[in-house]
Amino acid sequence: MELEAQWWTGQLAADIHQALRYKELKLPSYKGQSPQLHLRRYFADLIAIVSNRFRLCPAARHLAVYLLDLFMDRYDISVQQLHVVALSCLLLASKFEEKEDSVPKLDQLNSLGCMTNMNLVLTKQNLLHMELLLLETFQWNLCLPTAAHFIDYYLSIAVHETDLHDGWPMVCLEKTKLYMAKYADYFLEVSLQDHAFLNYAPSLVATACVASSRIILRLSPTWPTRLHHLTAYSWDFLVPCIERLLIAHDNDVKEANKQKGQHAQSAQHTVFQTPAPTPQQANAQQHIPQYLQAHQSSLQYHHQTSQQQNCQQILSSNHTASYPLQTCPAALQSSVQARGHAQTSAAMSLAAPLEVKPCISVSYNRSYQVNGRYSCITPCFER
Repeated sequence: MELEAQWWTGQLAADIHQALRYKELKLPSYKGQSPQLHLRRYFADLIAIVSNRFRLCPAARHLAVYLLDLFMDRYDISVQQLHVVALSCLLLASKFEEKEDSVPKLDQLNSLGCMTNMNLVLTKQNLLHMELLLLETFQWNLCLPTAAHFIDYYLSIAVHETDLHDGWPMVCLEKTKLYMAKYADYFLEVSLQDHAFLNYAPSLVATACVASSRIILRLSPTWPTRLHHLTAYSWDFLVPCIERLLIAHDNDVKEANKQKGQHAQSAQHTVFQTPAPTPQQANAQQHIPQYLQAHQSSLQYHHQTSQQQNCQQILSSNHTASYPLQTCPAALQSSVQARGHAQTSAAMSLAAPLEVKPCISVSYNRSYQVNGRYSCITPCFER
């Protein structure tokens, strides 16, 4: 049963991929007009955390977030009701993608911390009513391809024995495939955190995750012909989405280094912390010159932040074969941290569909050149 689920290894893999590509052409449009759009990151992280707790597959997690995005885009929902909607989307997605024994139970959902903190209790009747409303909204069609549905098919040929690492042949092909899968999964989770990735087709996002992973792993050629033929995406078509993924990756690296520096500074302060002064010492400290007290903070240990360098363009867009990469002293934290926080805005009742609003434009740093020398370290990865 488990092998049958791995459709990308079967004889019908090409036909299934073609059917998914056809279905993604008919996906509902996303306008980004939800009044609670600023809470979207929090609920996407909530779905990710709950799905990880119940060990749901990535396809169920991505489908749940996609259902939430489409539903929020059509209705004005209160913050309290959004918790119920998010969990209902996860339940529907898990029923569609998982086996029956893997679907979370009602009592398990009620025991979640987010439910107790909000003083929410899911009842069977309310849950069925919400699921029915979701199904009617999507016209009872949950066969909605996401990036998670394409990623395994593209990973099947993402690494080949003819690929080079830093210009040298690879010694361990299996180890390279393992790191490729880990980085692709990381970038796949990054794409869940920003609704801007809904502007791209799911197959394009999955392809960009593979391409970004090859950049981080310093594999050449960056976009080989076999991946071009399998995905039907050229390098130039992928660049905008890859830029978003790599910018998010750089932000995660900087945040990890910042937290590492704060932890080191706190540990240093704890190690050298002096005991509480006696009354005599306290009296003596009152006569310390003020300029010593003003410069006392400079004696503390300061962690040097990572020296991330901006990408420099060294190749024109016509060169799609080799993109050499340079390492820098920065460590990658592969885990995606939930940084979304819900804001207590005024509660709004579940109402009729919203009026059509102009699509929210998404801007990003175009100076981030992908077709250049990208600086990042890949820990524990050797030729």
